[in-house]
Amino acid sequence: MTYLLIALPIIALAASVFFGIKAFKNGKKSRNIVVKQLLAFMAIAVVTFAVPMVASAAEGETAADTQLIYTDGATVARQSDGLGLIAAGIVTGLSGIGGGIAVAAAAPAAIGATAEDPKAFGKSLIFVALGEGVALYGLLISILILAKVAV
Repeated sequence: MTYLLIALPIIALAASVFFGIKAFKNGKKSRNIVVKQLLAFMAIAVVTFAVPMVASAAEGETAADTQLIYTDGATVARQSDGLGLIAAGIVTGLSGIGGGIAVAAAAPAAIGATAEDPKAFGKSLIFVALGEGVALYGLLISILILAKVAV
């Protein structure tokens, strides 16, 4: 049963990618396909997180049951630890995407400005570095979240 619960989201994601590729080959707009992929991923994520929460609520677990417990040298993590790890991943991913978008817009402009006037290289390099700063700040926030979860 556990393997089935693990395999279902993977199968659903693979099926949505397969149908997205098939729709793209049939001439559908790629923007619509990306939106459908994101909606499918969000639905699968909600179901994946909701099933364990509903199961633990059905078993009647209380807040005292979900706290950190030491038994024979092993630790049982709290549910908030898992959510902290998810938050760290989301922060890192979204800041990386944002930094990539910023650099994708600034770098060609910097190259064009440098081609016209070589003295503009230093000024244009600053704007490219500012785009990368977004990703670095996201990584820093992710490290801070991980440090808080590990405590």
